[in-house]
Amino acid sequence: MDEIVNRVAKSKLTTFNLEEYYPNGERILFDIKDWLYEGFVLREKEFRQAIKEHDWAVYENKFIALTCTSDAIVPAWAFMLITTELQPYAKKVVLGNLTDLENSLYQEIIDQLDVSAFKDLPVIVKGCSNKPVPENAYIQIVQKLQPVVKSLMFGEACSSVPLYKKKR
Repeated sequence: MDEIVNRVAKSKLTTFNLEEYYPNGERILFDIKDWLYEGFVLREKEFRQAIKEHDWAVYENKFIALTCTSDAIVPAWAFMLITTELQPYAKKVVLGNLTDLENSLYQEIIDQLDVSAFKDLPVIVKGCSNKPVPENAYIQIVQKLQPVVKSLMFGEACSSVPLYKKKR
């Protein structure tokens, strides 16, 4: 009987797992609609008072997505004012929903990645994840890796989808 050879283990195939870069920390959706008169009108005096009385320290080391889920027209300065209070405490503040927050976090991480270790290697971007890796992060990592890798695949080593192969 012939010996079974694990060709994947012997190959130079390198796995890139976006989940390994997932930034730990609580994510909070901060909805300002409750600070608006009847959920729709920003009254500056009352709004500033609510900001002044709020305990901002509860956002220590948290990731914050600022939003307004009502159909109110909120001036940009309102979110800017809240951000000035969050700045000393929060790890990151973005305008948008929790998906926008995750996209922003991964954009920063991928922008700062040194991918030189993947030069001229076949790379597989791992597809399954136990953490909420946003779909946009997969698009971002393709753009980061493609200029340096020999080939790019998606999925698992046993069942990958070819995405790119450098021309010789």
